[in-house]
Amino acid sequence: MNARHDLLGDRDRIARSLVECGYVPDGELPTALWLMGLLGRPLLLEGEAGVGKTEVAKALAALLATRLIRLQCYEGLDQQSALYEWNYQRQLLAIKAREGQGDAAAVERLIFSEEYLLERPLLTAIRQNQAPVLLIDEIDRADQEFEALLLELLSDFQISIPELGTVTARARPFVILTSNGTRDLSDALRRRCLYHHIDYPDPEREARIIRARLPGIDSDLAAQIADVVGRIRKESLAKVPGVAETLDWAAALMGLGIKDLGANIEAAYQLIATLIKTQEDRAALPCEVWVRLLERVA
Repeated sequence: MNARHDLLGDRDRIARSLVECGYVPDGELPTALWLMGLLGRPLLLEGEAGVGKTEVAKALAALLATRLIRLQCYEGLDQQSALYEWNYQRQLLAIKAREGQGDAAAVERLIFSEEYLLERPLLTAIRQNQAPVLLIDEIDRADQEFEALLLELLSDFQISIPELGTVTARARPFVILTSNGTRDLSDALRRRCLYHHIDYPDPEREARIIRARLPGIDSDLAAQIADVVGRIRKESLAKVPGVAETLDWAAALMGLGIKDLGANIEAAYQLIATLIKTQEDRAALPCEVWVRLLERVA
């Protein structure tokens, strides 16, 4: 039974397996992953920074026991960084070594052969014998022109290399794209993908996430942390803490041996550097506000 067929088996099993891999999904994510396996389509995950979109790909790769290949997007990302490029230095050396041999066509065939091809993440992903998880992270940071480069891959899972021809996927990868919503993505890209929006977890799910990632934590402390972070996110902050910040705070509290936030308000505040990442937000969350947030700790 191959990994793709195995993924189709049971949505409840997918949810359980994700938890076993350290990721606690929302109610709809297992269905989105099931559809991705069933239809062979990419999955676009959209949501605020810090909600756990990238972690979905990591957990899926662990679930499938397969390789995770990541392409981190940024402004100016181009074909040479994402698809492939030729090793120009070696090509020049090969040309120089064969000067005077008189067979230009043979030299050209040589320097545009596999030996001189440098794979980048997208080409690497479709040349795997076992279907990998391909993470195209923060696609909204790349230019719209780069989206056009992706369309052939996302539609037909192939890449055209003029000098070599068309390279078709040996095993169709599980493709996850993430977006923080900083710009609108093209309709052409969206049409090629399934879609799921990930929001910040509610306190109950965030407490489960804390317990899954920090198995030694006290259950009551995990609930308190999730409750307080949920309230912090409702404050007027420029950058609200994500799940990773919650986990950092929880680990720091464990490191101090704290088991009850209500009894250790000042000590918990001293660890605010794990949650708040700008001076503007630090000013918006002074100690008196912190005390108010912890007044109703569960």
